[in-house]
Amino acid sequence: MTNALKEVFDEASKLPEPEQDALAAAIRAEIETGAEWERLLSVSGEALEILSDEAVAEYRSGRTRPLDPTGQ
Repeated sequence: MTNALKEVFDEASKLPEPEQDALAAAIRAEIETGAEWERLLSVSGEALEILSDEAVAEYRSGRTRPLDPTGQ
């Protein structure tokens, strides 16, 4: 554990129990979200590569047009 994380945990340990539980839940959710993104990106990496190759091919063949954010 890094010193910075230890210092934060030491400070958090001084909070009332309900606030400690809320903080723990937020940290847990952040860790789980990160793990889920890792899983999704590892699964979809090949699909993203295929889509990016298709997009580049369309651009190089002239089948794309500039984006007009105004919609005109």
